[in-house]
Amino acid sequence: MRYRPLGRTGLLVSEICFGAMTFGGKGFWAVVGTHGESEADRLVGAAIDGGVNFFDTADVYSEGESEVLLGKALGARRKDVVLATKVRGRVGPGPNDVGLSRGHVHAAIDESLRRLGTDYVDLYQIHGFDPLVPLDETLRALENLVRAGKVRYLGCSNLAAWQIMKALGISKRHGWSRFDSLQAYYSIAGRDLEREVVPLLQDQGVGLMVWSPLAGGLLSGKFSRDGSGPEGTRRATFDFPPVDKDRAFHVVDVMRAVAGEKGTTVPRVALAWILHRRFVSTVIIGAKSEEQLRDNLGATEVALAAEDLARLDEASALPKEYPGWMIERQSSDRLAK
Repeated sequence: MRYRPLGRTGLLVSEICFGAMTFGGKGFWAVVGTHGESEADRLVGAAIDGGVNFFDTADVYSEGESEVLLGKALGARRKDVVLATKVRGRVGPGPNDVGLSRGHVHAAIDESLRRLGTDYVDLYQIHGFDPLVPLDETLRALENLVRAGKVRYLGCSNLAAWQIMKALGISKRHGWSRFDSLQAYYSIAGRDLEREVVPLLQDQGVGLMVWSPLAGGLLSGKFSRDGSGPEGTRRATFDFPPVDKDRAFHVVDVMRAVAGEKGTTVPRVALAWILHRRFVSTVIIGAKSEEQLRDNLGATEVALAAEDLARLDEASALPKEYPGWMIERQSSDRLAK
């Protein structure tokens, strides 16, 4: 296992982050996973044995049960890992049991700490944008948590480039703790992030945590163009995230060829391609079994040569869009060849 800096924090996190979204199985989240305490203990232990030091969850996953099971599974090893959770989603029936108001943020962190069985989290992330709450109110509330010692670093998830940049500007103006990471969907079949968000992250030194790197299992190589695939998988029952399937299956064909040449698996190639992107800090995986976990961890050992990356990049390339093609055209005589 290799370790990479998380943005500008100085924290070193494993290239593979263990996502605990499969823990609990309550409510909506049952379609993602239904692991109980014994399974959670086994998977967390296997992940740590494999070199993973980064664990991610959220207060909404299985109505808080994911945090409970992850906290129990870590136990005394909690001090040896980087622990992340999130706030924003609905956690109760009341009108204020959701969002990013100061009131909800302060209440949510206390509940998360209680469920996780710890007195601080290393990374506290807003789980999305709240159109009802000004960013400065949310950021001030998060700064208060940092100063209180309940949170060490801040991150965001599922934000647009302009929202991230606005938040960074507010934090800088007030001297508050800033977002040091973004958790976002990115895969070889879904490279939209490269248009606006990735250049921002690189320019501002914000780390990228990738969620759904296998596009909800579509890039596992187990699905066919006619829609058939293994029963009981998340993609078979929950068609998310949205993917251009014709394009995705073309990419899978190329990955299958590369995997065959290297004696590895399609999922490992999909994960390795992401890990070869220098702007990525870590890739979050949500394993349903130890076998799947071991296969995913093996992606860190897959070395893709320049010609492999060129084939994969060509197969998955985004169509040109304005103003990107104009910026590229006008920059051509200013950049070294």
